[in-house]
Amino acid sequence: MKFKKYAAIDIGSNAIRMLIANVFDTEKGVLFKKNALVRVPIRLGQDAFVLGEISSENIEKLTKAMQSFKLLMDIYQVTSYLAYATSALRDAKNSHEIVKTVVDKTNIQIEVINGRKEAAIISNLNVFNFMDTKKNFLYVDVGGGSTELSVFKNGQRIHSKSFKIGTVRLLNNIVSDVTWVAFENWIKQHTAAFEKIYLMGTGGNINKLFKMANLKEGAPIPYIKLNALYERLSGMSYGQRIIDLGLNPDRSDVILPATEIYLKAIKWSGAIGVYVPKIGLSDGMIREMIKND
Repeated sequence: MKFKKYAAIDIGSNAIRMLIANVFDTEKGVLFKKNALVRVPIRLGQDAFVLGEISSENIEKLTKAMQSFKLLMDIYQVTSYLAYATSALRDAKNSHEIVKTVVDKTNIQIEVINGRKEAAIISNLNVFNFMDTKKNFLYVDVGGGSTELSVFKNGQRIHSKSFKIGTVRLLNNIVSDVTWVAFENWIKQHTAAFEKIYLMGTGGNINKLFKMANLKEGAPIPYIKLNALYERLSGMSYGQRIIDLGLNPDRSDVILPATEIYLKAIKWSGAIGVYVPKIGLSDGMIREMIKND
């Protein structure tokens, strides 16, 4: 069977990921299967949101990571790729310099995308392959630098917005009350018409929380369960979360503010629970390449 290999590189605020997928052209249409996923914990957002630019140390780390990704793409014989940078490079004053450095040293072209495009890529994913299209959803994707919101009715996205509320920003206490109020008002305004609404959450933190909740695959995390997890995590030190729960060091701190964002979104939307499809920006990037091929 003939198939193509695509790669999606997601340069986020808390980590950099590369997804390599096998893309098949079948009688039922084009589909893809994940082949490999590599995650490198480089916290670019710490520099961008606090200092206003990416440090030389992290530029070097990013460049080395991209050189490694280039080698992996060559080994896997990837035919097409996309490399998107989100909130951290959007905010960094030296993002143009970084993009030039990476392309000069790796021949990988990075595109710094705005929040609207990021929200559109994520919310356009075909998540309703395993979700009930009769349900109404508030889609929440929590990243290190921003949170993307979309409202779905009958399987169609009807509203979308990106907010500068992210886990790395919250850790550094740089999310203003004004931003929180705008976030709350947007959620209330665009979900008020629904008698019943569910949250749909994506990102590494909500995936980890779903595992910790020990629920049946496909079941939503109830608010009370998510709040109990938050209380448990809050009562543990950074080190305890690593040792006792097996969290990665770069996950152990951001998981708390991520849970806080999801809890607020549930409260302000009146949602019943959180569904957790295992998808993200990189999956949307693969679909974008398929669509444009």
